[in-house]
Amino acid sequence: MNSPYFISLSCVSYTDARVNAEGCGWGSIRLLSPAALRSVTGAAAQRTKTSAINANMPGLLLGEVFPDFEAETTAGTIKLHEFLGDSWGILFSHPRDYTPVCTTELGRVARLSSEFSERNVKLIALSIDDVEDHHGWIKDILAYNSVEDDCCLLPFPIIADKKRELAVALGMLDPDEKDKDGMPLTARCVFIIGPDKRLKLSLLYPATTGRSFDEILRVVDSLQLTAEKRVATPADWQPGDCVMIPPSMSEEETAILFPTGVYTKELPSGRKYLRYTQQP
Repeated sequence: MNSPYFISLSCVSYTDARVNAEGCGWGSIRLLSPAALRSVTGAAAQRTKTSAINANMPGLLLGEVFPDFEAETTAGTIKLHEFLGDSWGILFSHPRDYTPVCTTELGRVARLSSEFSERNVKLIALSIDDVEDHHGWIKDILAYNSVEDDCCLLPFPIIADKKRELAVALGMLDPDEKDKDGMPLTARCVFIIGPDKRLKLSLLYPATTGRSFDEILRVVDSLQLTAEKRVATPADWQPGDCVMIPPSMSEEETAILFPTGVYTKELPSGRKYLRYTQQP
């Protein structure tokens, strides 16, 4: 496998907020994510058995390679990095199938799917039910969108995470929201992954609060722009609005890179750090 980080979930299970190896050797985890399994040292990784890995470890950090994994989805078995290819990617999780907020979110993402495709972004959802349940739920999502589609497919796959294996490994659980059996639900996570497979942005919402995927689309525009150009985007920025020049850029370099001109906001401090220019 080309990916430097691959999680095999064959012997990982959710028990009382812990990931247990359940007697499996570390050989079943082919390579450990340096973020999701940060507390495991190089020496410990060579042991044949381990008792538990605390799930309350530091989560994924911006700029780290996002762990690769293999999972069953509504589109068949996928390997994340292979699925993404050279595209940007968004992995977004949901607490459960057949729930009201999740249905509205997936419906909205389906409506916006062409917008994400235009930006070379591949979408993949995750919910803690099996593939069969996902396929049944998809019919409700399409009905919510007033879509009559004989194939009953969404324009993106949904990962089946019935045992909460990925939810635990990627720090997606919401400890305050539990199902009828007292098990924590998956929180509403969003991971935006760049073509280099590194984490560019993460969001974590509680199960009770739906996300704005229009805002996530705006964020993608900002991430893609600032990945190519040495600019920043201010609050409430929209594509086409003026952008900001980083404080570290000298006046001489600014004049070369932005020949259309720069506007500097006068401030009581006298410091000239609020510099705007047209979007390149």
